[in-house]
Amino acid sequence: MASIGRLPPLNTLISFEAVARRGSMTAAASELHLSQSAISKQIKTLETQLAIPLLQRHARGIVLTAAGASLLDEITPVLNKLRNGVERVRLEHDSTTVNIIATHAVAHYWLFPRVTEFNQHHPEVTINIHSNNAIHQTNLDDYDFGILYGPGNWPRLHSDPLFVEQVYPVCHPDLDVNEPDVVEQLMSYPLIQLDSRAWDCIDWTAWFAYFGLDYRSPASAATFNQVTLVYHAALEGLGVGLGWNFMVHRAIDTGRLRRLGPFSYISGYYDYLAYSRGRPLKPAAQTFRQWLLANLPDPIDGPDMDS
Repeated sequence: MASIGRLPPLNTLISFEAVARRGSMTAAASELHLSQSAISKQIKTLETQLAIPLLQRHARGIVLTAAGASLLDEITPVLNKLRNGVERVRLEHDSTTVNIIATHAVAHYWLFPRVTEFNQHHPEVTINIHSNNAIHQTNLDDYDFGILYGPGNWPRLHSDPLFVEQVYPVCHPDLDVNEPDVVEQLMSYPLIQLDSRAWDCIDWTAWFAYFGLDYRSPASAATFNQVTLVYHAALEGLGVGLGWNFMVHRAIDTGRLRRLGPFSYISGYYDYLAYSRGRPLKPAAQTFRQWLLANLPDPIDGPDMDS
């Protein structure tokens, strides 16, 4: 292995990357909390050590030379990995911080209100919420917990059931539609369509099929590709949307939404509080898990899962 001593000082590479990314010495200096002259000296040190010009200074800003562009391509992924690794180690060993990843809808409508309440009881613990619809069992390693939807039998994860998937029709209270006596009546209502082709989610076709009915979305129907957009469309009175109970029950309780009929699609899947089997929970994470499970709104009649 080549000696690491032949590498330029790390601070010169960090300064170069910041200048190249931001396009100016001034912006890079502000980001790194250094003076502009300090940034300039570090770039000069790097160019001297490599014996290659990396930047050209013009009136409109900084332009990379061919060598500079090549160096940027090489060091950017390395520096990003270094930053992420350092941050991950810092957070893993920060005994007062808990990091949780969840989908946008779960983070906003289910998790956030509970974190607010938790902080009132445990102000010594900081909860960081990361929302990402691409959440999967394989990308939980950077977090203390993830809230995952599915069957709950992930080999690499412990999982605690939080709430069952329950989906039913909702609309604005002033929408001019009658209370349906049978499921078939809903087919004639102005239904807000959910395009779920890019991800595993219940749409109206699947919802009606649950009740043994064949339904096809009309081409002219208002269509959205996120459950949160359908939720807001229903709030605005655009039609009847599918409502996930964890999202809509507060709006129903406060009269901002109306539930249509007693008909529910209950898939049997749950959202779970999941975490790695291979890494013990730090004390702050244990405190949050215990509080969350003890304060679920209703007893969970779900599958027997390990804790």
